[in-house]
Amino acid sequence: MRGRSNVWGIWLVVGLLALSQATAPLAQQRRRTASTKKSKAQLQRERQATLRRINETSRILAQTQRQKEASLGQLNALKEKLTVQQGVIRNISSELKYIESDVQQTETQVQHTSQSLKQLQEEYGRLVYASSKTANSYNSIMFLFAAESFNQFMQRLRYVRQYSEVRRTQAAQIASTQQRLTQQLTGLTEKKQEKSSLLSTQLSENRNLVSLKTQQDQVVTKLSQQEEQLRRELAERQQAVVRLDNLIAERVREEIARAARAAAARAAARAAARNSTATRRSPSSTSRTSAAEEAAVAAAERVDRVTLTPEAAVLSSSFAENQGRLLWPVARGFISQHFGRHAHPVLKHVIVENRGVDIQTNAGEPVRAIFNGKVLTVANIAGMNNIVMIQHGEYFTVYAKLRSVSVSEGEQVHMRQQIGTVYTNTEGTSELQFQVWRNSANLNPERWLGHK
Repeated sequence: MRGRSNVWGIWLVVGLLALSQATAPLAQQRRRTASTKKSKAQLQRERQATLRRINETSRILAQTQRQKEASLGQLNALKEKLTVQQGVIRNISSELKYIESDVQQTETQVQHTSQSLKQLQEEYGRLVYASSKTANSYNSIMFLFAAESFNQFMQRLRYVRQYSEVRRTQAAQIASTQQRLTQQLTGLTEKKQEKSSLLSTQLSENRNLVSLKTQQDQVVTKLSQQEEQLRRELAERQQAVVRLDNLIAERVREEIARAARAAAARAAARAAARNSTATRRSPSSTSRTSAAEEAAVAAAERVDRVTLTPEAAVLSSSFAENQGRLLWPVARGFISQHFGRHAHPVLKHVIVENRGVDIQTNAGEPVRAIFNGKVLTVANIAGMNNIVMIQHGEYFTVYAKLRSVSVSEGEQVHMRQQIGTVYTNTEGTSELQFQVWRNSANLNPERWLGHK
């Protein structure tokens, strides 16, 4: 009898071990799958955002194609669309890697679950076989009352109860494992279908990429045949840039001088107020006051930066603190020409320099102030159309190539306020020239603007 009681204990331990071994690897797989899904979801959101950029660029490209067969605006839009299209394909490739990882993990889960199910079924079969030998209540009672002592009787009674509980637990575990296996197989099928669909999408996007490259090559070829016209347009642009630079430099110098004179006047007024009392005490202080005023004016003439009032200093500091997070001057569009020196997109051995960035957008797109400030200048320059210059303390933002202007000089504007609309040239290109300055220093706007 003692041997039989040991057998019961062994079957109980085996069953419990099988139960714990079946669940451990599956829990680990679930944790890994959860982290993978998060990354995959992020990729999917990025792909949707990139597709929206493609649609936006496609609308801008279509506007340039209506007006002229080939233009620099059209070429810039094609380049942007190509860049975004390549991003879509890279994103799809990353998604495919995650899906492939999902498939491999799910296949591993299916394998582990199948092994666990098989093990549970074998253990359950052994328990059923053992149970068949003591199937009737008479044998169970005989087993209990054949105990040699009361302690042994209680031990056997505990074994009988635990044995029944293990059978119920394993039966439930088998049913649960079978259900999980079915779900995993269904999930595996869905993942393989998703992979197949994404592969088809990748193939389609690759075809779009090839088509875009062909279009780009055709536009470059046509533009290359218009070299004389392109050189003439470049010369006109360079002249317009010089005129804009001169206007900005003049306005900045005027503002620096005005602020310095105002600061000197305030300093002189404070000095006069302080010394008015001292004069009554000592007449000789009058000459010292005049000397202080003259020194303040002389110092003002030598200033090369805007002298800030306390309010302007706060505004200037706030503008600087938002570097890399500032609002885009238009809600839609892309940078068609970057800051600094770079090669002309068509003309060989020709270097162009950009004081700001050109942002190509939709026709009639509203232009907005990127930060709170005061309108310093509203002007019109040949080749740059209407100009708006806004002061933000010691910083200045310039918005050129405007069709219309809705603000006036001296007006206080707030962030997001519309200041005008973008001009569309005869080629159908709607493009804003945007610049950022700190006193007389020209800055790269791309380092100041946030993500659109």
